[in-house]
Amino acid sequence: MLPSKLRADIRSGKHQTHTSGFCQNYVQANLVVLPKEYAFDFLLFTTRNPKSCPIVEVLEPGQYQSKYAKESDIRRDIPLYHIYEHGKLIDTKKSIEDVWKDDFVSFLIGCSFTFESQLIKGDIPLRHIEENKNVAMYTTNIQTEKAGVFDGPMVVSMRPVPNSLVQKAADITSLFPKMHGSPVHIGDPTEIGIQDITKPDFGDFVEIREDETPMFWACGVTPQAVAQHAKIPYMITHSPGCMFVTDWKNEDYLHET
Repeated sequence: MLPSKLRADIRSGKHQTHTSGFCQNYVQANLVVLPKEYAFDFLLFTTRNPKSCPIVEVLEPGQYQSKYAKESDIRRDIPLYHIYEHGKLIDTKKSIEDVWKDDFVSFLIGCSFTFESQLIKGDIPLRHIEENKNVAMYTTNIQTEKAGVFDGPMVVSMRPVPNSLVQKAADITSLFPKMHGSPVHIGDPTEIGIQDITKPDFGDFVEIREDETPMFWACGVTPQAVAQHAKIPYMITHSPGCMFVTDWKNEDYLHET
């Protein structure tokens, strides 16, 4: 499926679920929308926390078409949005057109779904895709570096990988520095504050088998954990796993980097 077709299906309501496993050869992105008065603080936060929040694109106030997606509309092209006020999730929406304001600044942040196609091409199995599930995500005890009002814990995504392929998976994902890059942790989840691996904070748990090692990558859901921790007055994000799919091919991204 081409990204333009998926975005059309999302707008029409035909596609209402996560985007993991869809348009695998194209770059996907997380979304953060903020009033202009908080945009500089957040931009500073992303520069201080590039593993969690690698910037793909920043849109001017009021702008909603990405240069990486022809005729796109970030107000309508994501399956589900989250709206936070003072750190609390107050609403979920299939479109944010009715709450859109001309001073909103939108940030597209790299997503680990982008490197998944390369893992698959490297014969590394991804169980959440095989089982048509959203990837499992966890809030950790790893703290981000504060910037202005933005402060809080890092969120990670987890994928179980056969023991013999752990190094290969780390090597492949290191080629995608703007899409979270190499893992931030490998192995025992309790070392990063995850007490029950079977209960992710976002997404769906998948079995970790005896001959597998859990691998953890920084995740673009981190701003949502930060919004909750720091009680950001107003923020709109994607719902975890429901990404903005661009027309930018993974191979073009790799060439550019």
